[in-house]
Amino acid sequence: MYSSEIKLFTGSANPELASAIADRLGMVLGNVKVGRFSDGECQVEIGENVRGRDVYVIQPTSAPANDHLMELLIMGDALKRASAERITAVIPYYGYARQDRKAAPRAPISAKLIADLITATGFHRVLTADLHAGQIQGFFDIPVDNLYGSTNLIPHLRDSELGRRKDLVVVSPDAGGVERARAYAKRLSCGLAIVDKRRSGPNVAEVMHIVGDVKDKYAVLVDDMIDTAGTLTKAAVAIMENGAVGVCATATHAVLSGPAAKRLANSPLEQIVVTDTIKLSEEAKATGKMTVCPTSDLFAEAIRSIHHSDSVSRLFPD
Repeated sequence: MYSSEIKLFTGSANPELASAIADRLGMVLGNVKVGRFSDGECQVEIGENVRGRDVYVIQPTSAPANDHLMELLIMGDALKRASAERITAVIPYYGYARQDRKAAPRAPISAKLIADLITATGFHRVLTADLHAGQIQGFFDIPVDNLYGSTNLIPHLRDSELGRRKDLVVVSPDAGGVERARAYAKRLSCGLAIVDKRRSGPNVAEVMHIVGDVKDKYAVLVDDMIDTAGTLTKAAVAIMENGAVGVCATATHAVLSGPAAKRLANSPLEQIVVTDTIKLSEEAKATGKMTVCPTSDLFAEAIRSIHHSDSVSRLFPD
């Protein structure tokens, strides 16, 4: 449809999502060779003409984050030197986002550093989803469009068996996610609860308190990402101990590092609904609890809107 004007390229982070986005746009992915030199350095060769084109590089900076980030940056530099008219970094999952402030006296703000690297490379715009900290948009000197996984996740939940339950309650696993959980509760027309983590002293185990009513209710834990799954699985146990009849979870980014898959498999969570911003590992699939909600339609429509200078905010949830 747009093959004469738009070019889509992808690295090795999530080619399945990139292909699905291309299909939605009626296109094929551009010809690019991404590999490694014998010493491990990233090698990129753009295999077709991009002069004067509107180019989109689809590459989440998921694990291994440094490799995928370097692929993104080197592809951007190659496209700039090949005279692309405009280059947009489509980063479904923005790695380093949790390092968004100085957490210690001599700590870096890595999310800002990555933003500077992307800008210095020559990208003209960034398209991403569910930044861990919204203020990261302000780290860039170029436009940033931050989509929301809830745009697809909430309809998915509403159209599933969960949406037909009358005993549903949305739960935030920590105080920082209350605003997100409230938005889910509003659109699912159900109640809201919060897991409050406290330590009574140094080296004392966390105690999970539930603020709100989960007794005799089916709980949906809502978060932006699942990393090691420690907080999520502990919250699920606390919810069940407080009288819930069942618990599941949903999150945009399935980071699932370290012991995450094992923890989820051994947890009370009956189902975990995530999006495909990060390619799901075989270990995660083997838990039998993962359900993947596609986002290719959301990213394809955002790319279409950017190309035609239309509003991207119309894709945000109500």
